[in-house]
Amino acid sequence: MKLYSFLYPHDWPARLVRQLGCRAELKVREHTVAVRSIGGPAPLRVAYASDFHAGPMTDGGIIAGACDALRAAAPDVLLLGGDFVEHDAAQIEWVAPLLGAVPAPAGRFAVLGNHDWWTDAPRITDALERAGVQVLVNRNVRLAEPYENVWICGLGDPWGSRPDPAASFEGASGMRLLLMHSPSGLVDVGRFSFDLALCGHTHGGQIALPGGIPIIVPHGPLSRRYARGRFEVGGGRAMIVSCGVGCSALPLRVFADPEILVCTISEAAVAEA
Repeated sequence: MKLYSFLYPHDWPARLVRQLGCRAELKVREHTVAVRSIGGPAPLRVAYASDFHAGPMTDGGIIAGACDALRAAAPDVLLLGGDFVEHDAAQIEWVAPLLGAVPAPAGRFAVLGNHDWWTDAPRITDALERAGVQVLVNRNVRLAEPYENVWICGLGDPWGSRPDPAASFEGASGMRLLLMHSPSGLVDVGRFSFDLALCGHTHGGQIALPGGIPIIVPHGPLSRRYARGRFEVGGGRAMIVSCGVGCSALPLRVFADPEILVCTISEAAVAEA
């Protein structure tokens, strides 16, 4: 972290990209998802964002814009997929309040990413919890009425904690929304059932070829196979992988625009928008 501060004072890489007019613009990707039973007044509206990477490679304006877009989405539930900071845990002190200010009447929930674990997981967890975001590491939460048939199941990250899917799903007898940092979490999940998984980590490659084909992907056995988009992963299970919000290692994105996800979950058999 000290080396990063020395090499990149005042977050100059992200500032330079912005001044050159090379900053990618945030996209809002909408999906509709049909599930077995959510109970309550369908549909359930879920907003998801991940990979903020607050630090020298990510323009703070992109993070603030993502939070504005999350508010505009008017979700019932806000889910956050980790990697809140790049290398300096102090960045969470301004990011967490922005996320905590997103109205989500059914709750705000998060998992941690590898960068969070490598930096200072206790501090990041504390800041999120103080802001009104529950951090779920190998545990689940049942939503309150009218969505009491919905469980948010958080999985630990294999590169910072020990994933325990049995603990993540314990007692979750209704609709299961799986929240994990990386699509490679599927290796740990195995044959455990869920209705929809939301994750990030891959950045869509961050630097990709036209058409979104990633050139390089981060570590993980499934990062290239599930680099971005929506997938059916067997057993009636769906997974959506987000390109994320921020940048890591390099301060720019090419054919892998930053994004948030807005998922409308319904019991009706509807096609993806």
